[in-house]
Amino acid sequence: MNRPVLLVVAHGSRDPRHAATVNALVRRARSLRPGLRVETSFLDFNVPSVAGVLERLAQEGVRDVVALPLLLTRAFHAKADIPAVLRQAPPSLRIRQAPVLGPSPLLVSALERRLYEAGLAPGDKRSTGVVLASAGSTDPEAIAVIADMARELRHTGWCAVRPAFASASLPLTEDAVRALRADGVRRVAVAPYVIAPGRLPDRIAAGAREADVLADVLGPAPELARLLLTRYDEARAETRAPLAA
Repeated sequence: MNRPVLLVVAHGSRDPRHAATVNALVRRARSLRPGLRVETSFLDFNVPSVAGVLERLAQEGVRDVVALPLLLTRAFHAKADIPAVLRQAPPSLRIRQAPVLGPSPLLVSALERRLYEAGLAPGDKRSTGVVLASAGSTDPEAIAVIADMARELRHTGWCAVRPAFASASLPLTEDAVRALRADGVRRVAVAPYVIAPGRLPDRIAAGAREADVLADVLGPAPELARLLLTRYDEARAETRAPLAA
């Protein structure tokens, strides 16, 4: 039996670093599971579009697709935009929408990987506070997930972890950095909880100017590539009816 195609659905950005990072992540996921067909698509700004890839797959005779939102929280894009475009797919395709990536212990591991790559070590945890900086959302469910992730990161041993946002929510990254300083934290690190570079990650970096350490975006971290395959497997195991048939 042929396995469904994994269609990664990224947001897209005018910043060329965004698509390059998404493509690097997808390449790493492919390398972890040879034989699985993995396609990349974008909701906006970049090509190929979701609709374009779905049309091409249908023309090639593909029948089953798992559409994976390359999103860390289940906010508007996962709840509305992606289901809407999937419903416009060619009728010959059977499509399941996989869960978003977060929350997951693999994301905690990826965040710590980036912090260590930025110069920290496990022995620094007790003296280092972390600002978990995400893009931001007005969706209460998404905000709650960021708070949960901050708690999970704190449980790994960092002396304090505060969530922060680049837009739409408070506190901003720079305010969270100052709050940790005011609490007497000796060293402050900013961990961007974002997948790829772009305008909002740049805003996070600007807000980290007073921090001691700024980690990189999650990008093609091996844990993130593994998580893509985990969500694909979960979607395949689901018994609910496909979104499009």
